[in-house]
Amino acid sequence: MTDAEDRKPQSDEARSAFVHPSGLMAPADSESSTTSEFAVPDGLAVPKPGTESETTSEFALPDGLDVTPPPAHEPEGSAFSTPRTYSARQAAAFTPPTGVPLVRLTKDVPWQDRMRTMLRMPVTERPAPEPVQRHDESGPAVPRVLDLSLRIGELLLAGGEGAEDVEAAMFAVCRAYGLDRCEPNVTFTLLAVSYQPSLVDDPVTASRTVRRRSPDYTRLAAVYQLVDDLSDDETHVSLEEAYRRLAEIRRNRHPYPGWALTAASGLLAGSASVLVGGGLLVFVAAAVGAMLGDRLAWLCAGRGLPEFYQFTVAATPPAAIGVALTLAHADVKASAVITGGLFALLPGRALVAGVQDGLTGFYITASARLLEVLYFFVGIVIGVLTVLYFGVQLGANLVPDAALVGDPQPVLQIAASLGLSLAFAVLLQQERSTVLVVTLNGGVAWVVYGAMHYTGDISPVASTAVAAGVVGLFGQLLARYRFASALPYTTAAIGPLLPGSATYFGLLGIAQNEVDSGLTSLTKAVALAMAIAIGVNLGSEISRLFLRIGSAEKRRAAKRTRGF
Repeated sequence: MTDAEDRKPQSDEARSAFVHPSGLMAPADSESSTTSEFAVPDGLAVPKPGTESETTSEFALPDGLDVTPPPAHEPEGSAFSTPRTYSARQAAAFTPPTGVPLVRLTKDVPWQDRMRTMLRMPVTERPAPEPVQRHDESGPAVPRVLDLSLRIGELLLAGGEGAEDVEAAMFAVCRAYGLDRCEPNVTFTLLAVSYQPSLVDDPVTASRTVRRRSPDYTRLAAVYQLVDDLSDDETHVSLEEAYRRLAEIRRNRHPYPGWALTAASGLLAGSASVLVGGGLLVFVAAAVGAMLGDRLAWLCAGRGLPEFYQFTVAATPPAAIGVALTLAHADVKASAVITGGLFALLPGRALVAGVQDGLTGFYITASARLLEVLYFFVGIVIGVLTVLYFGVQLGANLVPDAALVGDPQPVLQIAASLGLSLAFAVLLQQERSTVLVVTLNGGVAWVVYGAMHYTGDISPVASTAVAAGVVGLFGQLLARYRFASALPYTTAAIGPLLPGSATYFGLLGIAQNEVDSGLTSLTKAVALAMAIAIGVNLGSEISRLFLRIGSAEKRRAAKRTRGF
């Protein structure tokens, strides 16, 4: 007998001997029945095992427990996400984790304000971009977009624009082509921008160095027009078209020739000498000294000398002419001649930009700009002090108060302030369409200063701060109306407010060995310069905070009339 025959039951009684644990008799099969105690009894439904191993974790949901699955369209929740039961409308107030109320973005404001607001927001809270610029179906070429933003930022920074506005322009270019997760970074000489496609992708970073600076507000306005077109939903500018327009902006010549710039420096110095009490002869002497200094500075620049030595050389001719007139016993206010020459050299543009960067949080760039201003000022001091020292040794009787003797002449001084602002605008290579507006803005600034200081007997520092605030307010309004930079409307207008006389009196006191009075005058000059810079920035911020100018209709009209 075989083993199979031994395992086979011999009778029906043997087959019916197995009883189900529940007390029921298991049916008999025609096949052999398994009598192992580990076998699954018949009648107990057990799911058949699949091809994959079953989950036996103690955290698995048991069979028969009904759990409603989450909707398919909702993403998987995070520990930092808002609970599903939370409703912002039901809550009385909601403060985001950063502790700062959320900023509402509208498309009616200029692109500068929108980009500046988004730059101050965390990357995760920025609204998703709506790329309107044309590019290939595969997406924008990331390295080329970053390079375009760097080249645009280079032109803006080299033209004297503030670091915050440069970052806003770079971010606007990247966002126009769909690169929303980008972070621009601007310092005094270095531009960098980083783009990360997602949290798991490697970032792409590019940088560019600004090695040369030249104030050209015509080029600055053209770059702003390009960025405005890139940010406009109704204007489609491809990468190739943007590069072509950028190349044209770089190739454009300055709007004014060299002789016009030299004549403008003479007009600026002569007008400044009239503001401090000079007459016709003083006007001519200051203009000649400033033009000689300008030509000497051009000569030094052609020889490759740094700007420090250019300022030193340019400061000597006006001081030398003033000392020569004093030694000749001419009936001329030499102090007014030297003061007018200093007006043409004071770095008011760099000072305003440096203080603006500091007030907006760019402390490294602000420190570098203010250090540059300090070096320029030291160069002017060395040039003027050298001439004054030799003049005092030769017996020149230089009286500091001579420039302020006499009653104010409002009409003549207002005309001089207009001429000074006009000359300053030409020196900054502004568009010819903006020269008249900025000239009038400079006249308004002097009227406000004269009314407060001469008529109201208010301190010169407070009067200068208020007048500079008016300049910043008007300049920002004009810039927002035309969707352009505010620098062309503010920098030249603060020319009549620059502390030329206080600087000269301080230098003269040091040259005459009156160090205390000299340092007092220099401190006053620094206070006036800071009042100008803070006033201009405060006026600009007030206009941004309370006034909204511009709409799609006004934007299109401005574009058609600008001629770009």
